[in-house]
Amino acid sequence: MFRALVAVVALVVAPACADAQVRIKDITDVAGARNNQLFGFGLVVGLDGTGSRSTFTQDVAVQMLQRLNTTTQIFSQLPAESVIRSTSISAVMVTAEIGPFARKGSRLDVTVSCIDDARSLQGGTLILTPLRGVDGSVYGLAQGPLSVGGFSVTGQAAGIQKNHLNVGRVPEGAIVEKEAPGELVRDGTAKLLLRQPDANTARLIAKTINDRFPNTATALDPGAVSLCAPADPMKTPTQFVAEVGLLEVKPDVAARVVINERTGTVVAGENVSISPCAVAHGNLFIGVSNTPIASQPNAFAGGTTAVLPRTNVAGVEQQARLIPLPKATTVAEVARAMNALGVSPRDLIAIFQAMKQAGSLHAELVVDRN
Repeated sequence: MFRALVAVVALVVAPACADAQVRIKDITDVAGARNNQLFGFGLVVGLDGTGSRSTFTQDVAVQMLQRLNTTTQIFSQLPAESVIRSTSISAVMVTAEIGPFARKGSRLDVTVSCIDDARSLQGGTLILTPLRGVDGSVYGLAQGPLSVGGFSVTGQAAGIQKNHLNVGRVPEGAIVEKEAPGELVRDGTAKLLLRQPDANTARLIAKTINDRFPNTATALDPGAVSLCAPADPMKTPTQFVAEVGLLEVKPDVAARVVINERTGTVVAGENVSISPCAVAHGNLFIGVSNTPIASQPNAFAGGTTAVLPRTNVAGVEQQARLIPLPKATTVAEVARAMNALGVSPRDLIAIFQAMKQAGSLHAELVVDRN
């Protein structure tokens, strides 16, 4: 007996706390101190027969060997003993992220992604690959054995695979050869960029900084706060920015409800509230049962015995109840009101959407389909 029933809802809420303080460095970034993306093209070798035999990959391998003064050609050009017929290589793209203050000799994690028809990168080793920035300069060199978080086992009739095998990582596999420019303070001033722009949060950040360092912070707009380092010979501008980052502030978060229809997750923010309304919603339960029966022919019919499936489908819709919901001013009250309905995740999503259309839900409704 199989019942297509929806799991019980779990409403994830952010508890309301008047003293919820966060560090300024956790909600802002300093302008000029950002990461930069690097990329490169290379070869992975040492694959156990799971590499590519495409002409493109073989040609890349030939060019690499020719740079090492090794004479060889691909099979399509010359069917001789000097051709390459390897299934242990794969052409890959290598990506990494370099921080703004990475120094020469620092190490970076790299991600290696297959771009040919190789079946798996498991057990492979990345050959020396230059990593370039958007300006074309080489900022790092990557090389090392790949770590692939998965496996694949194949038999004659079936197989099993865990995770994606055409992408791997080389922890600390790249060495920085050129430092990426980064600047915290310019001409004695710095700028804090809010990760979630909000005018009131910017005002609160400026006020908190000015309480500690008078007349040093100004809220420029909802997304930026300007800092002016105080004239203190005992404190460098970097020390000033570091101390500012440790100050705590309570950010003003917009009322928002995020729902994910794929996973059935519902997350409600602290400032979500609902107006008095009544909700009626009936759950639909579907029961499916399979009862196999044996079909036995007559003694002289000449047929064979067969097993035939018999499927019974029944649908029952519960009687909808009209439940009044009082005015809720905190997320905890919203959670209690929703739990009183005993709804499933998908039902809760539908209820929130209907409440938004009715004007009873005072929050931004975000539907995440990832």
